[in-house]
Amino acid sequence: MSNPPPAPPGPRTAPSSDPGATVGLAPDAPPSLLRNRSYLLLMTGLTAESLGAGVALFAVPLVAYGLTGSVVQAGVVAAVGQVGALLATLPAGVVADRVDRRRLVVAAATVGALLWTTVAVAAGAGSHSAWHLAAVLFGASVVGALVDPATSGAFRSVVPVPQLPTALAAAQGRDAVASLLAGPLGGALYAVAHAVPLAGAAIGHAATAVCTWLVREPLNGDVAAARATRPVAALREGLRFVWSVPLFRALLGLFVVINVAFGSLMVGINLELVRTGTAPLLIGLVDLAVGVGVLVGAVLVPRLVARVRAGALVVAALGVLAAGSVVMAVLESYAAYLAVLPFALLLVPAVNAGLSGYAAAVTPPQLQGRLASVLGLTGLAAGPLVPLVGSGLLDRFGLGTALAVLAGLLVVTVAVLSAVRPLWRVGTPDTWADDAAALAASGVVPGAVPAEPGAPPSGR
Repeated sequence: MSNPPPAPPGPRTAPSSDPGATVGLAPDAPPSLLRNRSYLLLMTGLTAESLGAGVALFAVPLVAYGLTGSVVQAGVVAAVGQVGALLATLPAGVVADRVDRRRLVVAAATVGALLWTTVAVAAGAGSHSAWHLAAVLFGASVVGALVDPATSGAFRSVVPVPQLPTALAAAQGRDAVASLLAGPLGGALYAVAHAVPLAGAAIGHAATAVCTWLVREPLNGDVAAARATRPVAALREGLRFVWSVPLFRALLGLFVVINVAFGSLMVGINLELVRTGTAPLLIGLVDLAVGVGVLVGAVLVPRLVARVRAGALVVAALGVLAAGSVVMAVLESYAAYLAVLPFALLLVPAVNAGLSGYAAAVTPPQLQGRLASVLGLTGLAAGPLVPLVGSGLLDRFGLGTALAVLAGLLVVTVAVLSAVRPLWRVGTPDTWADDAAALAASGVVPGAVPAEPGAPPSGR
């Protein structure tokens, strides 16, 4: 499941002498995204990376299980890999706001390509080990922690505000297509040779490096002010901003639980299929079912986000996800997974687009990298827990109990989320500019002019 913020392709704002001010839309309609060379280059590179990473990460639990012979140890290998992102994500947001984002993405993606190449070559030679795989996963997750906030800020530099919903829908579609293809392709490539899907991640990272290098326009504004602030102070500034917005504060905790619950459920299903000798291609069809739901949902995103208040849409979408998880726990069959997953995940792209778009729209440009990193903790904090919880419950209690516990946790968490009042106040995109102005006027945005006495508070 994809997380809500880090904020993806964000809005472009006009230059302003006030770094915290939010600027309205330009009266002239921007050209089509299909004619936006910089946007297309970034999307092409990230699409290749998503597909390559998806193929490799599909193979990782299979490779880890083959090396260790234990579902628990395979889960530990995956968890070690996630720790790198968890440790690096907050500093990475500060870095993304202080350095040339193009060079940062190119350098980080190149390192990622080299890391995946080492384990692919070792697997091809039959000399790879569980610790080598874990080390590569650790390094690759650090690379991802640097690339994600940098590309979030880069998208904000090349995508105009009016095209934000369309760009978000395209990003959702990109990830859905990658997910759609990654499972069956990963299964087929794994059947050819264990090294082949691992090489896919190296190719994807290399494509990101090349495509980002070819972008001509600047992917940063003036970073002089950011560099004038000490890194620790800049990190505190980002944390203070996110924590000052009640909606962001609530989402940080609740989405960690949601990601752990659903992610662990999927890990449990996949490891049970591996343990019972299911063919890799058939295991890949489970990921294909996920991709179908997300891809169809991505097509619906522009209309849903434009017409339905984002807060209500989030609660409805996660309610459907929780209900689908309950059905899978009750039926507990391969056929049920394939049938239910597309419907359970159908509205998840709208959650990501709505919340990520809102976060990007109300956050000033100079804080985009730190916003992406701080809110990205909702997924990253879950990362090390997901394989441990999924494999641990499966090993200790069996699949039936594991699915029941995780589905129940999802139901309870969504119920708590539905009681978060600031979430219900988030409207459609045409209201986000007003929310941004109110947030700036409230005095929580660094550099913004505080509200005059008697001015209404933000309410967010």
